[in-house]
Amino acid sequence: MKSPYVNVNGMQHIGVAVSNMNEMLPLYRKLFGMDIPFFDSIQAAPLMDVYTHGKTITKRASMIMNLQGGCAMEVIEATSFKGKGNLNTFAWGDLGINAIQMKAKNIEKSYAFVKELVDCQTIHPMPDQRKGFFMKDPDGNHFQFVENKEWYSDNGHHSGGVLGISIGVRNADESMKLYRDILGFDQVVFDQSDVFSDWKDLPNGQERFRRVLLTKSKPTGGGFGKVTGKNYIELVQALDREPQKIFKGRMWGDYGFVHLGLDVKGMRQLESEMSQKGFPFTCDSQSALSMGNTKVHCVYIDDPDGTLIEMIEVFKVPIVEKWGLFLNVEKRDPMKPLPDFMLKFLRFSRIKD
Repeated sequence: MKSPYVNVNGMQHIGVAVSNMNEMLPLYRKLFGMDIPFFDSIQAAPLMDVYTHGKTITKRASMIMNLQGGCAMEVIEATSFKGKGNLNTFAWGDLGINAIQMKAKNIEKSYAFVKELVDCQTIHPMPDQRKGFFMKDPDGNHFQFVENKEWYSDNGHHSGGVLGISIGVRNADESMKLYRDILGFDQVVFDQSDVFSDWKDLPNGQERFRRVLLTKSKPTGGGFGKVTGKNYIELVQALDREPQKIFKGRMWGDYGFVHLGLDVKGMRQLESEMSQKGFPFTCDSQSALSMGNTKVHCVYIDDPDGTLIEMIEVFKVPIVEKWGLFLNVEKRDPMKPLPDFMLKFLRFSRIKD
């Protein structure tokens, strides 16, 4: 019998490696309202040796969140080496994380705000008729603002946090064996093959693609489920060409979207299940890993095309670190959300520029 504690609650965060965190963090606060940090620390990363050519690197990492709603971002800057950008010419549908989707309350207001700060494209409807537009940050990373009606709180910012992710794959059917059948993103919002008008301004976006948008039919679980809300994984399959790997010739810590983070409970049972289904752990912290005052158990798997997926079991998380207020979640019901008063305490950690 499957343990009720073996569970992928949903998307927790997206990892993005940048060239200069001191510049990017204020920009992400301004663009995305990601102004609540859970940790910001510099540490060695031996867990990632398998993705850094066997050499242990050091990196600065900060987990940031928008309390209005949406998932977090882990922003990373390598400190033991100088990261580098994409060595190839990026084309939409290349293998790996192509873009992060961000929540927008009013897409026209978000567009008016964002276009004054960074390069962005015009608003277009998606196949499910939600409107969105793409932008690029100074490191060339693509973000897509997508209109959304699910919000946890309101602090007046136009944007929420991470709504979803677009992942380039060779074969959507093979990838769904992982994302849909194992990780539980079991609801297909749409599955279409065409030339898509909302992608026409992206690199090679005028080509034909198959795109499959997945979400969970069950409510998002975990302590932060009320904030993260519903999240989406979009599989992007190029039909007119053979896609390249976005990180070909590079490694974890070079600029770009480096991993998808999922919130889980019951890691040891999950390891057995994943291995039996052909997705063994590639690296494993084995026990609680400390990042500042945050304690988590982290493992990684590769999707069928080598995209990194981090699975995180949270043991201790700061609520208001400066007051010494922490939450030990190891013995909590993994599906039970944190009470509203505790979640809203996080606003006292906001960084205001």
